Amino acid sequence: MRLHVLSLFPLGLLLLTGCSTAPLVTDAVHAELVAPYQLDAGDQLRVVVFGQDDLSNSYVVDQAGSITMPLIGRVPARGHTTTEIAGSVEQRLRNGYLRHPDVSVEVDKYRPFFAMGEVTAAGQYAFVPGMTVQQAIAVAGGFSARADTSSVQATRSIGGHVETATLRLSDPVMPGDTITVRERLI
Repeated sequence: MRLHVLSLFPLGLLLLTGCSTAPLVTDAVHAELVAPYQLDAGDQLRVVVFGQDDLSNSYVVDQAGSITMPLIGRVPARGHTTTEIAGSVEQRLRNGYLRHPDVSVEVDKYRPFFAMGEVTAAGQYAFVPGMTVQQAIAVAGGFSARADTSSVQATRSIGGHVETATLRLSDPVMPGDTITVRERLI
């Protein structure tokens, strides 16, 4: 009899986990999380042109969405990946400046994220790769006494459109996200 009851225990746990009310994230948000990182204003890039110390430097993506480099001028960066930027810089340098440019681009510093609502210290904070919603809230001083800890929303730009989704505390934060914690009703 005990063996029969114990064999039903895992089935009961499985059924209970299916009843959880964890908010679901939209497909667009999940697609953004697994896609290559797209640059935007505020990101700082380290551009290395091998053998050309005068061209290798850190560049910030400006509000217009570009970086400005010596010789080649403005390079559009908003919505592009670091690999695409490296290819663009190589092509521009190849047009009259260098025969075989070898360029590497990496994100030196990500744009900040923002925490609002029922957190202890709302504001702008430095993004750290791999950061979760829970860690972002901890950086902002944690939940306030009136916070609804089950309703945390993130607003982010996805493919040029602003999307807002309810996230779990274990979901990742992206650079530029605005994390909003609502006030509980009771």
